[in-house]
Amino acid sequence: MDQASRTLLELGQAPELYRYTSAELSPLRLEAADAVVAERRQQVPILDRRARAAGIDRISRTSDLVPLLFPHSTYKSYPATFVEKKRWKDLARWLTTLSSEDVTAVGFDGVADEDDWVDRLRDNGHFVLATSGTTGKCSFLRHSAEDRARKVDAFARQLGWPFARADGSRSYFWLGPHVGVNSATDAANLGAHLWSTPDNAFFLTDERLRLTDISRLAAMRRRMADGLATPGEIAAFERRQRARTEAMYPDIDAFVDRLLDRRNEKLSISGTWAQHLLVRDRARERGIPDGAFDPETIVSAGGGIKNVALPDDYQDQVARFYGAVIRTGTYGMTEMFQLMNRCEKQRYHIPPGLLPLVLDQAGEKLLNTEDVTGQVVEGRFAFVDFAITGRWSGTITSDRVRFDTAEHCLCGRPGPTILDTITRYATGDDTIGCAGTIDGYIRGALAS
Repeated sequence: MDQASRTLLELGQAPELYRYTSAELSPLRLEAADAVVAERRQQVPILDRRARAAGIDRISRTSDLVPLLFPHSTYKSYPATFVEKKRWKDLARWLTTLSSEDVTAVGFDGVADEDDWVDRLRDNGHFVLATSGTTGKCSFLRHSAEDRARKVDAFARQLGWPFARADGSRSYFWLGPHVGVNSATDAANLGAHLWSTPDNAFFLTDERLRLTDISRLAAMRRRMADGLATPGEIAAFERRQRARTEAMYPDIDAFVDRLLDRRNEKLSISGTWAQHLLVRDRARERGIPDGAFDPETIVSAGGGIKNVALPDDYQDQVARFYGAVIRTGTYGMTEMFQLMNRCEKQRYHIPPGLLPLVLDQAGEKLLNTEDVTGQVVEGRFAFVDFAITGRWSGTITSDRVRFDTAEHCLCGRPGPTILDTITRYATGDDTIGCAGTIDGYIRGALAS
């Protein structure tokens, strides 16, 4: 890792995470970006090819990074037949095209599915994280052992900011499974390790969250939405889902009852909006009123609203149920390690080791340039995470953000900040201009 990147990460270890101004950070971030791109070009040939095509020899200004960023969809650009036909070596060849190290030396004998494939890579020093596969395909992102250690360190410093510190003093309740290679289960286990002790960490189920099941569920939902699923397929699918849900009911009730029985203690509760409503409904069955939790309890809620019917005021309902507790907020994703914490004024702050970029909808033009200081710009969020060395971390997301370029946040800390109005571009609108070109590079690399 280059010196500028190390310095930026060290600045993020200060007691006050967000005390540095853009004037202090911008030169270091530009220096780090130039050094990281130069190093990754030697390790990731697709990045080098992209830089040569764009005529970029070095990063002399932030806008030079834009043509080099990889769309989030790049990490699921492998042919579906690699999974369907269990071509695990070929899937490893694909992953190598996007990684800073070759993963094809790993043996894949006996691998049955994506979960086994990721497990095998992890057993051989390649810490791969997977997304949920909501489109029917999972994304796979490789990290090194050093990357993993940096992620744990970042979570230890950032979880709970600015209201509390993850010091192991709470009982931890994660409203989901904790076994699996999905990024959500990884975050849950990190949260349990940091907020609690092993005997005070509780999970909805010990059943493994399997990528295969998630992908099949997403694929069927997509077929149904496109009108391609037959009535027989839909009926069989719904029967399987009902049977699985009913089998879990006893475990769910026992888990929620344990959570409610501890409501007078300091807790850390994390889950999706729908799961929090499930806790609320169980509390009402037991006659437990709203606002019955210890005020030092930390509640984290977010996500889980796709394909789920929720009331329009679901956030307000969850807030009323828990009452005057601590509500922390973070903005992050599988593709990055360093979280962006939400302050008292409901703004997300940028850690020193993360370079934020706001692009136009097509992902081709930088909007948060130096000449827009003091303005709020709206566009597609992108970033470079200097904590990641296992791949090129420059990524374009599907998120639409409002980015306040003011030198200071309303909370008094240095800016810029991201407003708490983050949404996703609609599926039909989520087209990133460079995606087709980079996918073409990957196909060429696989064919060679």
